[in-house]
Amino acid sequence: MPEHSGMPGHGEPYFVVLPDHEAGLAVASGLAHTRTLQYPSGRPWLIGHWADDQITVAEAGDARLALIGGFPAGTERIAREAGRMTGLASLDHLARTLPGSFHLVAALDGRTRVQGDAAGLRLVFHARVNGVTVAADRADTLAALTGAGLDERQIAARLLWPVPHPLLHTPMWRDVHGVEPGTQLTVERDGRARTRPWWTPPEPERSLAAGADDLRTVLGEAVWVRTAGGGTVSCDLSGGLDSTSVCFLAARGGARVVASTWPGRDPADEDLAWARRAAARLPEVEHAVWPAEESPLVYAGLLDIDDPLDEPSIGMMDRARVLSHVPRLVAKGSRLHMTGIGGDHVAWCSEAHYHGLLRRRPLLALPRLRGFRALFDWAPAPMARALADGRPYRRWLADSAAELRRPPEPAVTGALGWDGAPRLFDWVTPDAGHAAAEVLRDAARTARPLAPGRGAHADLNAIRTCTRIIRQWEQMSARAGLPMASPYLDDRVIETCLAVRPEERVTPWRYKPLLVAAMRGIVPDECLARTNKAEASMDAADGLRAHHRDLMSLWEDSRLARLGLVDAGRLRALTARPAAPELREAILYSTVGCEVWLRNLDRPRTTAPGAALPG
Repeated sequence: MPEHSGMPGHGEPYFVVLPDHEAGLAVASGLAHTRTLQYPSGRPWLIGHWADDQITVAEAGDARLALIGGFPAGTERIAREAGRMTGLASLDHLARTLPGSFHLVAALDGRTRVQGDAAGLRLVFHARVNGVTVAADRADTLAALTGAGLDERQIAARLLWPVPHPLLHTPMWRDVHGVEPGTQLTVERDGRARTRPWWTPPEPERSLAAGADDLRTVLGEAVWVRTAGGGTVSCDLSGGLDSTSVCFLAARGGARVVASTWPGRDPADEDLAWARRAAARLPEVEHAVWPAEESPLVYAGLLDIDDPLDEPSIGMMDRARVLSHVPRLVAKGSRLHMTGIGGDHVAWCSEAHYHGLLRRRPLLALPRLRGFRALFDWAPAPMARALADGRPYRRWLADSAAELRRPPEPAVTGALGWDGAPRLFDWVTPDAGHAAAEVLRDAARTARPLAPGRGAHADLNAIRTCTRIIRQWEQMSARAGLPMASPYLDDRVIETCLAVRPEERVTPWRYKPLLVAAMRGIVPDECLARTNKAEASMDAADGLRAHHRDLMSLWEDSRLARLGLVDAGRLRALTARPAAPELREAILYSTVGCEVWLRNLDRPRTTAPGAALPG
């Protein structure tokens, strides 16, 4: 495997957690860092590079507690929690009750606890270095520290579409390990480590009315923690229910608000009309409407991407679109940009819940299923097969390994199943196909679904698939000068939505009933009346035509082809025909994401965050 030294520079935000062990001193000496927090012993505990407003730290005797990420000015509570720590497990309550999105790192009596969130936005990785376990928030940091090589099998698995659970939890480097969201890593004084779940999804027992009251509170808190610092914040205002709700909640906070709208290019797009309707009811909010023709198309700027990411991401396709507003909003004074991303994943839920409801409550489920069939134009035979499929998750995953080259399944099969069945495209080489199938079979031997029922599993899987993309977009946006946040993806918001009975969250008769009920009285009724959302299919098709030469350039000296994972000739032949019917779907996304990521590893930068600089 060739060496890839072009990882991001040491100025990128990162942190590394070291054990209270002599070996930690040697690890720290090999890391280029600007910030250090210490154990009572004087040894380094937390090192890295971070801004003052992104960390809250408290010390009490031998206890150390740090929250890294979006958190309000709650220093007093954190100090109290540090003062009454009797063990690392005593922090479970704190982790389950704080609003915001953050990493939690704690130390007591030489032991250290490291965790991210349950959503998957704040990830934790670990590796053995000098005989001890070292943790970090980025996989590439540990890969550079250990000299780990890329794992071609895992890259082949990321060419799957979609990538099923639990494959996303495996880093791209050998001997670097990921901690599953909702799980903590405990490092002992001698450098040994173990993991333990600290979060489990709630039982869906709440009524819609009770859940709406709860959601109104927790979503309001999630927005408030972002506006409490005052100044100016910006919010997406697409006119959809999700972004509109965030804008109205932000307007009730302590910051000046700029609402940002990019109109779609499609003449049938109704976003601008709905956004203006909402802005008219927000007199204290500045409404910035950007020219539709200036919005970058899908696939724009692929050859210019140089973001230091630690895994491939299909978010590469929309990077230019996501960041296009950043200079304009920074010029308006915005210190933070809030999105409505995640609302689709938490305020709604998977129709797969009706697979179980059909067995438990057939009189309720049957009319709803007929409604979904009409709404989504599901064909009867595939729908019946999906409802009759009772395979457990491991069996479904193992079976998928033998079906990677089959034609795509009907949409209803994935909608009512564990997930959409993963597929490989015809430009993926036989060797890569064998590797991806092997990774799937290995995972199937021990894989557990994210929840016992396929509906609850599908909900959590959709959330975590989303957060893997948003995690990268947040890093890109912060690097471009404007930190980004998505309040719907806070743990408190997610678990509040998951606690509501699924048959009340998703029906064919009502659009996002939980969010509508929660926002009643905060968002005007006329703005809650929208029952659809815009599609970006026209922008994607236009992007293929406008940027197909850039796509062709990706395959001229393809890194994936160098590794023997794709047939570059087939990719060139396909992308030379941007109007090809098969390209109307997102079939290129996983391949482009892997290719751009590998190219970035080759860029002439220094090393991964924290690795010692050469010379």
